[in-house]
Amino acid sequence: MVVDPIYHLHAVNDPISFFENEPWAAGVIGLGYVGLPLLVAAAARGLAAVGYDIAETRIENLRRGQSHIDDVSNDDLSVAIDSGVEFSSDPSLLSKADTIFICVPSPLGRNRQPDLSYIESAAETVASVARPGQLICLESTTYPGTTEDYFLPAIEKAGLKLDVDVWLAFSPERVSPGEALKTAQIPKVIGGVTATSGKVAAAAYRRIVPDVHLVSSARTAEMSKLLENTYRAINIGLVNEMAQLCHELDIDIWEVIDAAATKPFGFQPFYPGPGVGGHCIPLDPQYLAWRAREANFETRFIETADHVNSKMPEYTVQRIADLLNASGHSVKGSRILVLGIAYKPDISDDRESASVEVAKRLLKRGAVISVIDPFVGSERIANHGFIPVDNTDSLPESDIAVVLTDHSDTPYEHIAKAVPVVFDARGVFRRLGILADNVESL
Repeated sequence: MVVDPIYHLHAVNDPISFFENEPWAAGVIGLGYVGLPLLVAAAARGLAAVGYDIAETRIENLRRGQSHIDDVSNDDLSVAIDSGVEFSSDPSLLSKADTIFICVPSPLGRNRQPDLSYIESAAETVASVARPGQLICLESTTYPGTTEDYFLPAIEKAGLKLDVDVWLAFSPERVSPGEALKTAQIPKVIGGVTATSGKVAAAAYRRIVPDVHLVSSARTAEMSKLLENTYRAINIGLVNEMAQLCHELDIDIWEVIDAAATKPFGFQPFYPGPGVGGHCIPLDPQYLAWRAREANFETRFIETADHVNSKMPEYTVQRIADLLNASGHSVKGSRILVLGIAYKPDISDDRESASVEVAKRLLKRGAVISVIDPFVGSERIANHGFIPVDNTDSLPESDIAVVLTDHSDTPYEHIAKAVPVVFDARGVFRRLGILADNVESL
């Protein structure tokens, strides 16, 4: 990619036509679970691309064709590299790009308030590299108003004018690690800080994804992302509470959900589990709740769901303890075989994993925890303080097996025959039609 002032003048004078028709270059800040798939998708659409990340080791591995996330294979990465994709820890290379997509983490702080330090750092990077003719678009999940609060000042610091020199928008990331649906297949919501910026951003994204939904503002787009995941968190909280009630009433929650799901309208099935995890569901509703508190508004549904979901790991531990007691064992000293600690099936991501939280609580109570999780791998299992089990043909002697994450390649039937008691927190035995008298479900 070569900086060509005449080429960039075309972008300034007619940005929609430029992004619709010219072979422009995509730049991405943050090469994690959102940024790397977006970069690879842009390259697959024939666009030049440059990826920037502050982690030099990550950059070195990417240059060697070694992907660190599940949704981009090494083969996918090699194809992107062969097409000319660049990886760098030098932010100045972003000046060569015609778009800057910001895909940095937006975690919670110690007191569950938004941690915008990564977004703030990205805004400083934008201020140092932005030039006329660029579209700047934030994808990181955050509260409504962040794009304006952080990136308008960055543009002004760079000496640029919105809708004259550059365009600014928000498009919420939509990724589901481990699913067949990839970034380039998922519709994108887009909102500009101005109407003009929104139209320019929509033109650019149409070169990468098949379907673009343009909304009236960046704040609307920011809010839509929070609604998507708050909806999920609240419904998961509801079904987790129902699971506890059904247990008290001696009713099978899984059968109840299956029955309700036969209704062809007005119901969408959600399923209980040991808690919520990952980079979205535990975090995003708290951004909305924090913003609501600033506006002196009470988000009761969010707070209730968060209370239920955050208590599920301890509830799961208590159910396991009850099963151990029934078989003449206390938690302390028990040998517990944990099946899966990633936050969802068939991925290696254990960020904010409720499964890890359950296993750690059992460990703290004095249990000996062995873990089968080929996706997370032995090194990270050991780093959590658990004993990795690499060979499922030779299982450790265990008092109970606990399904915390239902990876598809786990030999559930074999384990149910080898271990005296199984607690299934994911309903996988029922789903697979495996009948075993020693299995109890959440």
